[in-house]
Amino acid sequence: MISFDNTEIAFRSKTNRDLKRAYWLFKIIASPTIVKIGKALTNTALSLRIPIRRLVKATIFRQFCGGESISDCDAAIKKLGDFGVGTILDYSVEGKTSDEDFDKTVEIIIQTLLRAKADKNIPFGVFKVTGIGRFDLIEKASNPNSIISEEEKKGIETIVYRIDKICKAAYENKVPVFIDAEETWIQDAIDNWAFDFMLKYNGEEAIVFNTVQMYRHDRLDFVKKCHELAKENKVHYGVKLVRGAYMEKERDRALRIGYPSPIQPNKAASDRDYNLALEFIIAHSDSFALCAGTHNEESSLLFAELIEKYGISKNDKRFYGAQLLGMSDHISYNLANAGYNLAKYVPFGPIKEVMPYLLRRADENTSVAGQTGRELSLIMKELKRRKLN
Repeated sequence: MISFDNTEIAFRSKTNRDLKRAYWLFKIIASPTIVKIGKALTNTALSLRIPIRRLVKATIFRQFCGGESISDCDAAIKKLGDFGVGTILDYSVEGKTSDEDFDKTVEIIIQTLLRAKADKNIPFGVFKVTGIGRFDLIEKASNPNSIISEEEKKGIETIVYRIDKICKAAYENKVPVFIDAEETWIQDAIDNWAFDFMLKYNGEEAIVFNTVQMYRHDRLDFVKKCHELAKENKVHYGVKLVRGAYMEKERDRALRIGYPSPIQPNKAASDRDYNLALEFIIAHSDSFALCAGTHNEESSLLFAELIEKYGISKNDKRFYGAQLLGMSDHISYNLANAGYNLAKYVPFGPIKEVMPYLLRRADENTSVAGQTGRELSLIMKELKRRKLN
């Protein structure tokens, strides 16, 4: 029986110093006021080029990121791997807008795939389409009523070329790659492109994965349609299943523009659909491969139970669970210890350029009900077990 309360297993990769640092970091994050002030001060310091890099690197960056480059992540990859947890290298630089930057990002993502080919501890690659192409062009490609100029058409074709370049590298190196989900008003194009490249590369196994956000009320039906598409076209549909990351932005936009919100009415509905999608995918393992990305204990336990229920081997590489580095170690390490496939998202990139990601992590831990309290209580329990408090 898996117990997520076993802190000895959850934190066995952490030194006493690691635990104490994490304790104080989560104590700070627990205060919305401190997080709000800290974000403002950090952004001001960065804009004024005040040297806070060392402070950021020693605290929030160290907790949630693997390093500033792929090679910087070597220690994190090995440390996770020593305890049966895989690494998903996530180049978390955001806000770029030039073709030169987009092409550079493509090359770095391909480098992560090559690194994965050489290391059994890295089961997947990942990228965001907005990291390799302009948001406005993806939005136009998602809207069938858009008027698209010849120049914009070429820009969209370039985005598709970049996606293909990454997916082809994934296929050639036999490293599955996740295409992350984004806002609803650009997601249709991403869904279509993802399936186009599944048709091209997923004939023998799932190489290209699409990400499905279950905080959308239409996504359970979408998952069922994906199954039909996979059967009709004789391909393996790769799904990274998550709850989602744009809820407040989605609701605000729907209210502002005046259309029905695409978001579930409440958390219970998101949880219900996530778990239903989880079972549907695992029950149809002939058509799907899955990465269940969740920090929810009930869904994580259900993932393990469904693997058993449907007679799937724990180490079947088509079925993984995943959490973010620096969070929910009680889920990751206890499931990995029980023999299930688990991986951590390990963000990397220059400190200044991953700050938007890091500040979102701080916000998430502050705003998600119980998230920070749960992390703190588990750390305190382990500190007590080690007789350190």
